[in-house]
Amino acid sequence: MRLQDKVALITGGASGIGLATVEKFVAEGAKVVVADVNAERAATVADRLNADTPDSATSFGVDVSVFAEVEAAVQHAVDVFGRLDVIFNNAGIAGGKPLLEHDPAVDYEPMIRIDQDGVYYGILAAGRQFRAQGGGGVIISTSSIYGEQAAELSFTYSAAKAAVISFTRSAAYELAQYGTRAVAITPGRVGTAIINQFSDELKATFASEQLRGTMTEPEEIANVVAFLASDEANVINGTVVHVDDGYSVFKQRLDLPTF
Repeated sequence: MRLQDKVALITGGASGIGLATVEKFVAEGAKVVVADVNAERAATVADRLNADTPDSATSFGVDVSVFAEVEAAVQHAVDVFGRLDVIFNNAGIAGGKPLLEHDPAVDYEPMIRIDQDGVYYGILAAGRQFRAQGGGGVIISTSSIYGEQAAELSFTYSAAKAAVISFTRSAAYELAQYGTRAVAITPGRVGTAIINQFSDELKATFASEQLRGTMTEPEEIANVVAFLASDEANVINGTVVHVDDGYSVFKQRLDLPTF
């Protein structure tokens, strides 16, 4: 098990990609803090994991838009498991509307606080802990395909996710002296609750935007995150790992005429 005895803090860990990653990390031998704004759901996840694998998980309610709460989540990992080896800054929200219809208090500020500031807070709190431990540690943050391109209804979301990529590069540069790695992932269309709430027609359109013609499963993203957290990925640092099933390499398939 490549994550044996590593301690990981996973935000947004009670659902979607976060939950799949929590389960994958425990299966790979890690100790995990299930951190989520829904403290009750996080506790349920941790209890279920501990029933099958005793002492493998603990839960912590956290609003990642509040630095003091992110610091407390990191401290909780240290208090329970003695150290921190990995943080997966995964918590986020989605949504949007045309730019000129924005109410900044609704359509800009909340998403920036969670999707952008929340990642900054995670990098800062974990980075300080890694330094205090004598170095090491891995920081993985969830960006998006939208962090590298413009898209419909995504003015704020794209900005926040682009910031995650910039944060990752700068963190890798500044924290290299402590032996800490930083990596961003850019999921494409993943079958989480955020997307599954839409109509079958829209979900079919989303699926067609990827090369396999299907939605990515959260477990497939979790597999990549587990690899990036492991010592096998020691040379992957300061970069963006596309986990988008080819979304970013083409716009749409064309019905070509006969030549």
